[in-house]
Amino acid sequence: HVQLVESGGGSVQAGGSLRLSCVGSGRHYCMAWYRQTPGKEREGVAAIHTRGSATEYGDAVEGRVTISQEKSNNTVYLTINNAKPEDTAMYYCAIDTFCQGSICCRLGDLNKFNYWARGTQVTVS
Repeated sequence: HVQLVESGGGSVQAGGSLRLSCVGSGRHYCMAWYRQTPGKEREGVAAIHTRGSATEYGDAVEGRVTISQEKSNNTVYLTINNAKPEDTAMYYCAIDTFCQGSICCRLGDLNKFNYWARGTQVTVS
């Protein structure tokens, strides 16, 4: 049974940094972060293939965001650097349990991700 537990959301000043964590139980090889603001579609932020560490980043955050992992405790991190007010959103981590290879671990189709955490709010002011 897969469970996802997020932590690390909160408020940060523009230009500052914030790190989100997501602990995922169960067997999985593809984890991603998405974000959503009211009235907008959920947007892909970053994805990581947890077996090989291949990564992908969304266009809106590339260069400012790093996705990383700590395999020993099944944790994936999302670090936001040089935070901007437009980074304000609810952030969700998600797992695609059907994806095993790195090629399928992509942000493009969020419907592939079949387990989602509850979300953690990030506010940049």
